[in-house]
Parts: sequence; C-alpha cells; structure tokens
Amino acid sequence: MRHDPARAGFLSRRMPGHIVLTVRGELDIATTARLRDQIAGILDDATAPVIIDLSGVSHADASGLAMLVGVQRRARLRGLTVAISEPGREVSELPRTSGLDHAFTMYPTLTAARRGPGRSGHPAVA
Repeated sequence: MRHDPARAGFLSRRMPGHIVLTVRGELDIATTARLRDQIAGILDDATAPVIIDLSGVSHADASGLAMLVGVQRRARLRGLTVAISEPGREVSELPRTSGLDHAFTMYPTLTAARRGPGRSGHPAVA
C-alpha cells in the first residue's frame, strides 16, 4: 500500500472569536504526524478558542483520534478550548468506541460550534 501524506491537509482561518482549522482528507497513520506538527504551530500562536472542522475528512482511524487528543491537550496547556464540528459518522464513532467521548465537545455544524459553548462529554452530534 502506498502512503501519500498529501492526502490530508488543513486550512486555518480566523473568524470573529475563533480560529477554525478545516481538515480534509484522511486522518490515518500516514498523515497524522505531519498534520499534528502543522496544527501545533498554529496553536502555539493562537489566542482564541479553536474549532476543528472535520467536514472534509473522508476517513479516520485510531491515529487520527490520537492526533485530535494531542491537539486538545496542547490547546488546554495554552489555556485554549477546542471544539470539533461536523465530524462524519466514522469520525464521531471513534471517541465513543474508544471510551474518549467525554474528552471532546462536538457540534453538528460549524455554525453551532461558533455559537458554543458545548458541554464537554456530551457530544452535540447524533
């Protein structure tokens, strides 16, 4: 199997009151290390709550979940909150099946995430 790290990426943009990281592609072992490092650079300069928009993620595995956990930890160490918006069915199942659903605040849409705050441990997605 050929691993192509270019099959995942993200776009960072500032919106009033938030930094939105729109992730696209696949979050798997071949892509997450590079994404984690790039997102860490954004978090190091962030001063506003962060929303990770996963609407463009086509696949995620345990390494994708580990990356999200790491991003959240790094943000918390900087005093920032992280919310996840628009996780597809596969992505939203990962925290639940791993027992980490209490660790994430998830919203069904980016608009809902921007309105926040959500209740950690109670995903706002069905």
